[in-house]
Amino acid sequence: MSKNADLHATLDRLLDELAFRFMREQYRPLAEEAARKQWDGVEYLCRLVEGEAVARHDRSVLRRIRLARFPVVKTLDDFDWTWPKLNRAQIQQIFRLDFLRAHANVVFLGSVGLGKSHLSIALGYAACLAGYSVRFATAIDIVNNLAAAQAANNLKKELRKYTRPQVLVIDELGYLPIDRLGADLLFQVISQRYERGSIVLNSNKPYKHWPEIFHNDSVLATAVLDRLLHHADTVLITGKSYRIKDHQPET
Repeated sequence: MSKNADLHATLDRLLDELAFRFMREQYRPLAEEAARKQWDGVEYLCRLVEGEAVARHDRSVLRRIRLARFPVVKTLDDFDWTWPKLNRAQIQQIFRLDFLRAHANVVFLGSVGLGKSHLSIALGYAACLAGYSVRFATAIDIVNNLAAAQAANNLKKELRKYTRPQVLVIDELGYLPIDRLGADLLFQVISQRYERGSIVLNSNKPYKHWPEIFHNDSVLATAVLDRLLHHADTVLITGKSYRIKDHQPET
């Protein structure tokens, strides 16, 4: 085996051990390009390390998106501003993500079919791109998962799935009834995240009707709202359902 072959074999092995995937795949093609363009050693090394950094960043973003468990990927660019009535300037300010650094919350309120889930997912997706860990779940899935975990004496571990991520997106709060146990469990999630991590939540019910969500317990609902709204932006969305707008009769 030639000296160059020995060096390549050693470099391949070391780059594999260090998990430098981009450098492992590209150091030879980039060396050929460096020779053609007469890069010096520093420029070649800079291009190689820069490529590795970009590749690692991209893999990290994809991993955060995968772990977030979004049902679909939505972005703010995809949002139809022409249909619901909402404060566009407020939305754009929220998407600057300053609230995340303050461990604050965002609540989208409005009737069905107005894009609340779209905006919630898009906000979670933007947080992933910005380097934050995110978890998406419907309110009823959180309740069901925690109830099953409590029955299996595994509640503490399951709670961490919803308290550990820097951003928790809670979808469709109030769409389905929650029993007393479920209300208590959801309160635990919100309480443990208070001033520690951000919540992005959407609901079809105005705050005055939240006791109905929490098993008609006004004390519990007040405790939830107290923690959720202490540091929060509320986005009100009004209008008719986007999903049925194309089926409205002509006037």
